[in-house]
Amino acid sequence: MNTKLTRQYTLIVFFQNLLLLFDILINCFYSFARNYSIELLCIYVIQDFILIVALTILLVNFFSTYVFRSGLIQLLYVRFRTTLVICVVYIILSISLHVWHMTIHWHQPLTHYWTRGFHTLYTIQRTVSVIYYYLYKRASLKIGDPRFYESSIWLEK
Repeated sequence: MNTKLTRQYTLIVFFQNLLLLFDILINCFYSFARNYSIELLCIYVIQDFILIVALTILLVNFFSTYVFRSGLIQLLYVRFRTTLVICVVYIILSISLHVWHMTIHWHQPLTHYWTRGFHTLYTIQRTVSVIYYYLYKRASLKIGDPRFYESSIWLEK
């Protein structure tokens, strides 16, 4: 891999890690804004936007590889299928949790009323978030493998 591509890849990985950090921080500290429904709604919209941007950047990384351009999409899909599925599931779970949370707490933000379903969704979303962080970071590092950006015997097999 040439130095220009290495620098570009380093910048992209840094930005991806920054997006993951923002998502983690929002998941950890959103409750500080629970007194103010409008601010909490803004935080949730920002988090959902960050998740969509992170998935888009990962897909752009896939599309920029030699493997994709040479038509071996199946190879990328097989290697990164779990990551892509977990990314989409995590986005859906996050949006669902945010909508439900805002529905419950919009008019009475300080009332601690969690239904059994909401508690279950919250637990599933937080569990999937850990899996998402691991798989996303692993995929963002693996896609930088020089074998994906040049023709080789590995691809011919």
